[in-house]
Amino acid sequence: MTPQTCNLQRVSVLHLLLLVLLLLLQAWRGCCHPQCLDYKPPFEPRKPLAFCKEYSKFGCCDLEKDEEISLRFYTIMDNFDHSGYMTCARYIRSILCLECSPYAAHLYDAEDANTPMRTVPGLCGDYCSEYWQQCRYTLSLLLEDSGSPEQFANLTATIEEDRTMFCNFLELKDKQYCYPNVLTNAALNANLGSVREDPEGCLELCLQEVANGLRNPVAMIHANDGTHRFLVAEQLGYVWVYLANGSRIDRPFLNLTRAVLTSPWAGDERGFLCIALHPRISVVRKAYVYYSVSVKKEERIRISEFTLLTHDDNQVDHSSERTILEVAEPASNHNGGQLLFGHDGYLYIFIGDGGRAGDPFGKFGNAQNKSTLLGKVLRIDVDDNDDGAPYSLPSDNPFLRENEARPEIYAYGVRNMWRCSIDRGDRATGRGEGRMFCGDVGQNKYEEVDIIVKGGNYGWRAKEGFSCYDRKLCQNSSLDDILPIFAYPHKLGKSVTGGYVYRGCQMPNLNGLYIFGDFMSGRLMSLKENVTSGEWQYNEVCMGRGQTCRFPKLIDSYFKYIISFAEDEAGELYFLATGSPSATARAGVIYKIVDTSRRAAPGKCSIKPLPVKIKGKLIHFHPKEEFVINKKPTTTPVPTTTTRKPTTPRRKSPIIIIKPPMPTRKTTRQKPQPPTAATTARKTTLPTTRKTTMRKTTSATSTQPAAVQMTTATTPATTSATGYRTTGATAAVSRIAQIPIATLPNGRHWKPLQHSPFTTSRPLTPPPPPPPPHATAPKPPRVSLTTARAPYCSQSPPLNTTLPKSREDGLRLGEKPERRGDGNQVHKRPRGRGNGHKRGRGEKGPRAGSVRLVSAEGLSSRGRVEIFIRGEWGTVCDDLFTSKAGGVVCRQLGFAGALAVMKRAALGEADRSVRILLDDVECEGGERSLLECRRSRVGKHNCSHGEDVGVICG
Repeated sequence: MTPQTCNLQRVSVLHLLLLVLLLLLQAWRGCCHPQCLDYKPPFEPRKPLAFCKEYSKFGCCDLEKDEEISLRFYTIMDNFDHSGYMTCARYIRSILCLECSPYAAHLYDAEDANTPMRTVPGLCGDYCSEYWQQCRYTLSLLLEDSGSPEQFANLTATIEEDRTMFCNFLELKDKQYCYPNVLTNAALNANLGSVREDPEGCLELCLQEVANGLRNPVAMIHANDGTHRFLVAEQLGYVWVYLANGSRIDRPFLNLTRAVLTSPWAGDERGFLCIALHPRISVVRKAYVYYSVSVKKEERIRISEFTLLTHDDNQVDHSSERTILEVAEPASNHNGGQLLFGHDGYLYIFIGDGGRAGDPFGKFGNAQNKSTLLGKVLRIDVDDNDDGAPYSLPSDNPFLRENEARPEIYAYGVRNMWRCSIDRGDRATGRGEGRMFCGDVGQNKYEEVDIIVKGGNYGWRAKEGFSCYDRKLCQNSSLDDILPIFAYPHKLGKSVTGGYVYRGCQMPNLNGLYIFGDFMSGRLMSLKENVTSGEWQYNEVCMGRGQTCRFPKLIDSYFKYIISFAEDEAGELYFLATGSPSATARAGVIYKIVDTSRRAAPGKCSIKPLPVKIKGKLIHFHPKEEFVINKKPTTTPVPTTTTRKPTTPRRKSPIIIIKPPMPTRKTTRQKPQPPTAATTARKTTLPTTRKTTMRKTTSATSTQPAAVQMTTATTPATTSATGYRTTGATAAVSRIAQIPIATLPNGRHWKPLQHSPFTTSRPLTPPPPPPPPHATAPKPPRVSLTTARAPYCSQSPPLNTTLPKSREDGLRLGEKPERRGDGNQVHKRPRGRGNGHKRGRGEKGPRAGSVRLVSAEGLSSRGRVEIFIRGEWGTVCDDLFTSKAGGVVCRQLGFAGALAVMKRAALGEADRSVRILLDDVECEGGERSLLECRRSRVGKHNCSHGEDVGVICG
């Protein structure tokens, strides 16, 4: 083999490796996902924007924010003459309006909550060079004021004079997301604002944990009285009241545990199965329940009525129970279990076929026998029943006058309908209002979803889904059954759980989508109606991947066994699941379904719950599942635990649903579409106490931050005018403008510090006294525009920033000078053997809980946090460590407080000989040491030294 051939092969291998690395990096980062700076998805403004008009259809600004940006623009442009206005206005406007972009979180580098947010959005390289060439001296006008104007003038002068430094500061290296490329990128704008789909067409949604610790939560309903409270029923026989703020009343709304027939066996279908409140609950104070009971060793279904206590809306009078209806159950399964009040005001009752396999009762089975109530949908009238029979019959019940038919029957031919709902109808048109959807559990091949109509025959036991089950009965021409709108085979799931048509306000993309699930497989599924053809299109629902769910309070996993679905008073959608399907296991959780692709405009969905009078105590809700936004990297070791973790059912391979050759309605799958990106949003404004972290650089070739240093006796150059302001510098100083800036391999800016610039030993020129009240500040004179250096301080005296030689060497932009005596105090090496972390026998060492900051530079005000416990120094993990905990550390060392908290070992990590002593530290801020804070046991952790926390004190 020739040397030339070897060289060519080496080059090919290197190119291949580079391509693989780029693909892996892209897969790790995920595709772009629209997000705003307030951690939320974009929206369509309720009113068109007047200033940033290009974002009127979809973006991150409402009219109020648009006016705020407009005001800021004209305030900035007051510094320009006509020629300067004509040249620079388009740049200033475009940059300011990027806060309204649906990709604002990416442009401001705010998709990762663990890194500081940019103050100005990221520009593309060519655009940045053009901006620098035309209007470079306007940079200071775009930055916020958080320091001395005189200092800031000198700092920005350094950046503005150097195009490389200027664009390193402003440029976003990612060619897809930088401005203006983000406007024209076809991949980002093709399905902007649509529900994200994976390559197989699975809708990627997220969840919010609402309640936990429940024992098989079988039902959740809202009170429908303006309080936005809801009731949750456990299979054991308890019903609990939850308020709109998520807290639970400690007294149960209802306790039927002594009467309910159930068992701890996993999968037992008997028990407390449903509850319904009268639709006019504030007037007719009655609740209706559906539960299993044993009467003289005979199992029955009992429908009862309870009256609420006169002095408490959150509890029923247990002595007021009145039996409305009882139906004998020949077997312990197929109990049905749904109560609904329809829009007609009547009570609908859904009862199973009596159990066993294949409905073997009688010639045609219970479901086809209209002389029995089993396998039926019943409709009764429970109004005005106080002085007479427990219920009356609606005059238009379909079989009221049919011989040998029970008059309560509304529909028949059902097997075991589990969870039904009534469509509220489209908010704008009302279309679909009153439709009744049910999931009917199948026998051994198919599960189905039906829309219930008056007098309808739903085919069981002749048919199971679209397929014949009893062939003789199936061929009977008088069957005239109603086909399901959708049926799926048992390779997709074996026990359907009916859901709801989403009609809420917060997630416009989901409007009209019927979302349901399967108890056995744990799949979430959806159906979308084709209004023209009447057919229903199927799409699976999966959890958002990558960074799709990296929003506050959102999770991306759930327990497998989906028991029920629910909607709150505002129409938002939930489902109830458990990790152990036993009536006695406290493994039940309630999840709210969330779409992170689009939200309603701010203020559109605001609710004001009516006050609720509480008797008893409130139990506040604490989520157990870790939020996606707080999850550690996948490289973190998984802690060993015996508790059951939620599962995230995912489809291993595409499932094609093929229906048998029966009269069917087509079930089509949506074509796979390219996924949109998933990222994390940041809030627009950050309080000073907020934790400040930075991304850890893992590349061996990454450089240290190039600090923008103050030069001695720096004064602004005096040159010709530039078309904007000639008064003293009044520009804003940005957090980003004050910190070292370096470019990481992925093109993002590394911005480690967010505190004020250093202070000098000599005071600068004092600011002028404030004008008297109601005084009008004189406007600066306007001058013509050129590209020469702007006279920042032409009306101010030169600044004297000369520093003493001893302090000048160590000062960089964003650093605080060391205080005398602090260095040796913090970084003194303890006596003893080994690595300096354990003290020798008999020596007096630091007190337990003492802390120190360890840094490679030997600075006393910043470094890795180490704590002294049980005779050794060890590190602290960054998980849950906030600025409050940082403040405890800094005050313990004699500083006023913490300027920043650094995660991912940003200020250095310890070597393996140093133990990790503390994890999950949560402080209130007033503790004397970290040992007084909430934390894990000493030495117990699930992290590595790559997550050693650092603190910057000041």
